Amino acid sequence: MTRRLLFVLSILAALSVTGCKVVFDEDKDASVVPEGPEGDDARNAARLEATFEAELLPLIRDRALPIAELRMLVAQDIDDAGEKHANRGSGQGAAWNFPVTGSGTVTEAKLDTRARSLSLDTDGDKAADVTVQLGPVIRGSALRDAAPFYQFDDFRDQIEFAKLSRALNDRIPDLVSVPEGDLIGMQVAFVGVTPLKSARDAVVVTPISVTFAP
Repeated sequence: MTRRLLFVLSILAALSVTGCKVVFDEDKDASVVPEGPEGDDARNAARLEATFEAELLPLIRDRALPIAELRMLVAQDIDDAGEKHANRGSGQGAAWNFPVTGSGTVTEAKLDTRARSLSLDTDGDKAADVTVQLGPVIRGSALRDAAPFYQFDDFRDQIEFAKLSRALNDRIPDLVSVPEGDLIGMQVAFVGVTPLKSARDAVVVTPISVTFAP
């Protein structure tokens, strides 16, 4: 019995010397962003905090082409127009993302969906020629791809890159106020970005500004 007791005591003594230290969550540095997928949102939030208002919005406003001029330049040579006035998205065959501004008459308003949009006649021929997205669901990556300072190589992978696009689009509804009532026939001015691969593509604008007038 004595030998067994001595053996147990020796084991307990050894464990007391080599035992593990319990580390509580309070010991972690909350300012350290994880390098993996769990850090994507924090990294993108920091990017937006640094660039959205200070760089992206001024870039789009300053480079926005009037819609009529954009049509003319794209019809002549879209790649030449893109090199001078747009930024190309990543990947083969990616669209040119043109900052654009214009105004037109509302011919259709799709407001009974989360992907709300307006169809506008901007050239006075009574036919819609521009679609303006209103959200809250905004499709595409035009805002991200219009900016040369969002480079794919700076991201962990394509998933983090896609999350930035969604985070940018999520900010658009806060910039756009849609009046109540019938919008058909109202005048709408917009500033935003449209992705184009050819002169035949439909002009779909992700806006940073939309204003309404009777």
